[in-house]
Amino acid sequence: MPDIQINERLINFILFLPVFFISLAFHEFSHAFSASRLGDDTAKNQGRLSLNPLKHIDLVGSVLMPLISFASSSFIIGWARPVPINRNNFKNKLRDDAIVSFAGPLANFILAILMFVVYVALSSPSMAESPVVQRLSGLMWMGSYFNVFLFGFNLLPIPPLDGSHILFDIFPNELTARIAGSGLYGFFILMIFIFSPLWGYFISAINFIFKLFIFAGGKL
Repeated sequence: MPDIQINERLINFILFLPVFFISLAFHEFSHAFSASRLGDDTAKNQGRLSLNPLKHIDLVGSVLMPLISFASSSFIIGWARPVPINRNNFKNKLRDDAIVSFAGPLANFILAILMFVVYVALSSPSMAESPVVQRLSGLMWMGSYFNVFLFGFNLLPIPPLDGSHILFDIFPNELTARIAGSGLYGFFILMIFIFSPLWGYFISAINFIFKLFIFAGGKL
């Protein structure tokens, strides 16, 4: 009977999917939670104040894009369905919208720290011998890096990312209003950015942040 060859990359992709969905759900939940706390229950009333990933799945961003990025051998790319926010329900529209917009990236940064702490704990000599622990440790490493990536990526001042809203909320003027409201044009600008030399600088910044994690965890 011939040996069954298992694609290690496929296994890692499948095992990483729960981390991927949890990271996106935590991001969107944090937007909905902070908005609700500040007076806007739009997302809550639509059932989006939830950590259940199924509440936040976007067919293109959460299903098709991860599959395409896996097939193209690139880093997993994807997004969740944005939670609806009504700025008119906020007492201080600019301040509260900035807080809500920043809540998502901040949630990913916190999740990155938590996953890295778990990674460090699992990497202790007393636990690292188990194959299951090694696999889980690797997932925590990838999950931590992925959430650092989400943190930085969502803060880019390019629509439809959170950073474009934060930019307008901090510097409200005609230019930032046009940037935040550029709609589909913003998506094309984002694609140009991703395939430009600037993307390399962005990834270098993400790697630098993650190296700080490694240094703090005593893994250098």
